[in-house]
Amino acid sequence: MNGYAVGGGLELALLCDLRVVENRATLGMLNRRFDIPLIDGGTVRLPRLIGLSRALDLIITGRKIDGETAFNWGIANRLVDTGTALGQALNLARVIADLPMASILADRRSAYFSSYDAGSLDDALDFEMECGLKCLNNHCSISKFL
Repeated sequence: MNGYAVGGGLELALLCDLRVVENRATLGMLNRRFDIPLIDGGTVRLPRLIGLSRALDLIITGRKIDGETAFNWGIANRLVDTGTALGQALNLARVIADLPMASILADRRSAYFSSYDAGSLDDALDFEMECGLKCLNNHCSISKFL
């Protein structure tokens, strides 16, 4: 994220698994100033990501925050210098693309289930085991350790 990531733009960024933000970026729910509600998941994803209190601060007041604050609050995973976000994001994508995907996808699925759908800790742990075993049974990654 660089420049302005506000309103729907910030909601779009919240859909991403990982977010890179420039230190001088501006983030916020500025739509509040125009009496426009959030309709792309911002009221769902933002509180789960940064907690209800901070999310409501942004959602209700329309306050702007900078990239460093976004990073410190957990909205972004990487804080980079101004003008470098795209390059840093592409480098991160290359690192991830070079990793084995089956276990990444299984673990990602489990993390999202645990965060959004699990009714209990036991449900989350059972689902993690199910995803992990399915991954191990569906490809030969375990042979790399033998």
